[in-house]
Amino acid sequence: MGRRAISGFLGHTPKPGGKAGVFPGVKRHITILSDGPEELPETDEPVWILGKQYDLQAEKSKLLSDISARLWFTYRRKFSPIGGTGPSSDSGWGCMLRCGQMMLAQALICKHLGRDWCWEMQQEQPEEYHRILQCFLDRKDCCYSIHQMAQMGVGEGKSIGEWFGPNTVAQVLKKLALFDEWNSLAVYVSMDNTVVIEDIKKLCHMCPSHLTHDSSPSPGNGLDQSTHLPEPSPGWKPLLLIIPLRLGINQINPVYIDAFKECFKMPQSLGALGGKPNSAYYFIGFLGNELIYLDPHTTQTFVDSEEDGTVDDQSFHCQQSPHRMQILNLDPSVALGFFFKEEEDFDNWCRLVQKEILKPQSLQMFELVQKHPAHWPPFIPPTKPEVTTTGAELIESTNNLSELEEDFEILSM
Repeated sequence: MGRRAISGFLGHTPKPGGKAGVFPGVKRHITILSDGPEELPETDEPVWILGKQYDLQAEKSKLLSDISARLWFTYRRKFSPIGGTGPSSDSGWGCMLRCGQMMLAQALICKHLGRDWCWEMQQEQPEEYHRILQCFLDRKDCCYSIHQMAQMGVGEGKSIGEWFGPNTVAQVLKKLALFDEWNSLAVYVSMDNTVVIEDIKKLCHMCPSHLTHDSSPSPGNGLDQSTHLPEPSPGWKPLLLIIPLRLGINQINPVYIDAFKECFKMPQSLGALGGKPNSAYYFIGFLGNELIYLDPHTTQTFVDSEEDGTVDDQSFHCQQSPHRMQILNLDPSVALGFFFKEEEDFDNWCRLVQKEILKPQSLQMFELVQKHPAHWPPFIPPTKPEVTTTGAELIESTNNLSELEEDFEILSM
């Protein structure tokens, strides 16, 4: 987060170029957990989960069901080596990438199934649910796989096997979304703690030209081979908004706590990416001054889709009591997420932000401005590059990457 750290490993970052799944310098794996999954306390305080409020006394089972319904992405092992000769597991370095996957998956659930959709073990699920899961399977041809994210991160200055921060994950998702025709999301990552309404409206009212008759998107991964420039559209392209923030220097500044918690109350909330040094978590709500989160620090075996396109999904839903941590223990580098299926959702969110976040005489977490700042470069909505892949797969081997080895400091245990 604020200072460079790698999750779960003692020593330094893995050095690219080793055998598949093996990196020099990795000696011991340490499972670093925050405050463990304890039973929820007996309290009259409300619990907020991604815009929904629960009464613990009367709705505990409903609350736990809502939490377990969120897609849970963890470390995996025994997938095909990244880049052909890279790692076959992301254990120890992929926790922030997994958290980014969880935030994006929640946006896709909201888009296709709605916020009120619930998952039940061994129950038949809608086709859209399995298509969403397929987007995140650990295969190089799945648009938001660990393979795609790790290799796209190379363009953001991150070697394969190197730990990501919240902003890097946001930039990677923004790029990968350009290749995802099925979900067709607009992704806006704010700059300098500033959300520009004018730019978002411009982005979401642009859409790609209609696909040609022979370039329909693959149902398995959302990738296609068509390349079109955007055209003006009277409609609204569903928006994933990510706001990377620094809420302090070495620890979170208490003045931001109320506003930070307020974000989880908003119906458009996708939670937050963040954590502690060495460990990234996906925060989905809060109880009092404790944050509730999904923890990716469990290593599970790779799961592929079945011949009929369904996915054995039990390992993609956390069914333990939720993890909690004190909000003051949060590293100050975070990224807030919000989803807007319709333009009205975004307009309502802007009003909520003005009312609850941008209060007069308070230290503001971020700015919401109407017009594009005059001193910024012009805003140009991103378009899909003229390539048939994300460009990430062009890296055939991690041997081609820089062998610069940096030390990572263990800041807390």
